[in-house]
Amino acid sequence: MTVKLNKKAFDHAKHLIRDGKVVKDGRDDWSEHAPSTKEENTFLDRHGHADYSKWFLGVDDEHPDDQKGHYKFPIGDFKKIHRCGVISAESRAGQYDYDDIREALGKLLEKIDED
Repeated sequence: MTVKLNKKAFDHAKHLIRDGKVVKDGRDDWSEHAPSTKEENTFLDRHGHADYSKWFLGVDDEHPDDQKGHYKFPIGDFKKIHRCGVISAESRAGQYDYDDIREALGKLLEKIDED
């Protein structure tokens, strides 16, 4: 399995943060704030994989890019970036030694916390 940084999602996240489209929620809120499977599927049906991919900081080359399994490390609810999602993803990226993803998430967290 080759999981690498999704640079388009990283750039998208930076733009959203700069535009104030971020929820500064608590560290442990992601389990409540993460999109449900139904919400993911609805978004995917309405917007397609190109827009869906912008919400995941990692991509897995073992899965085709037209499958949900291709996308790893969600960070938002398809409207805004969630601080708790960034923290959760950063922790998981660190656990699996995906250093480029972890570092990108750390930079996003710094930008969120600057304001």
